[in-house]
Amino acid sequence: MNPALIVHGGAWDIPEEAMEACKAGCHRALAAGWSILSRGGSALDGTEAAIMVLEDDPVFDAGYGSHLNLDGRVECDAIVMNGATLRAGAASALQRVKNPIQVARKILEHCPHMMLVAEGAERFAKEHGIALCSPEDLVSEAEREAWMKCKQDKHAPMFHRGHEQGTVGAVAIDRNGNLFAATSTGGTCCKLPGRVGDSPLIGCGCYADSEAGGVSCTGYGEAIMKIVMAKTAVDLLRQSETCVDSPADASCGVSSAQLAARQAVHLLARRTHGTGGLILLDRNGNPGFAFNTPRMAYGYVGFDGNFITAV
Repeated sequence: MNPALIVHGGAWDIPEEAMEACKAGCHRALAAGWSILSRGGSALDGTEAAIMVLEDDPVFDAGYGSHLNLDGRVECDAIVMNGATLRAGAASALQRVKNPIQVARKILEHCPHMMLVAEGAERFAKEHGIALCSPEDLVSEAEREAWMKCKQDKHAPMFHRGHEQGTVGAVAIDRNGNLFAATSTGGTCCKLPGRVGDSPLIGCGCYADSEAGGVSCTGYGEAIMKIVMAKTAVDLLRQSETCVDSPADASCGVSSAQLAARQAVHLLARRTHGTGGLILLDRNGNPGFAFNTPRMAYGYVGFDGNFITAV
């Protein structure tokens, strides 16, 4: 089958001055992932490559440039999931890993467990060839300045270039039909040390099932967890088409992938009053995305091979 790839850089109140940087970051992530998929490479490799580009870009809240917790340290979470086996690898509360998605992949491939946290996850990473860095290597000047303002005054979104609830993610299908989804985040600013949001939790921030599709979520983690949004969206892909807030006999006018994304975000708002968004691919590689924040950074590869990015 034809490969497919979709990425996101978080759903948040992206300010005008950051829009081009977010679009450019998503474009670079697509290029990294698509260079692998278009040559017949694996969905796992393509997903990891795309996520690493986003983790390395300080405009996004993942890896380098992540928000700082209450103690002024970065704590990162990541997950990757295999749609064929339903197995996931997840890592949380990482303080000394440049690319958390690499740890998640090592857990997926080499660990009897599906999730490791903090010092145990970092020890596992080192034992499997991932170099550890200094915690300060993950701190960008912009986030250090924002944290200092929060510490001196009170925590406020305007200190953080608007991305109060950022996350990055990717979903890919390769030529052999293998489906993988992944999510990576630095969490929220001034979070309590040890806080874990939706991102690394299977079914919440990420889910993949080759029988239906794969999803990566972004937004207010405590709300996303309440409706298990990634799994909910995948289950919506299994259902016959029903429109949100429309007469039963009305045509939805959108693809089933796009409809499932909209329905999941509609449920998030209706049941939790929370904000967020998601990206997905259905099992045939059709893209879908939705969000109820002012903006979401995302991009996907069109059926003609062109990159479509938007904020």
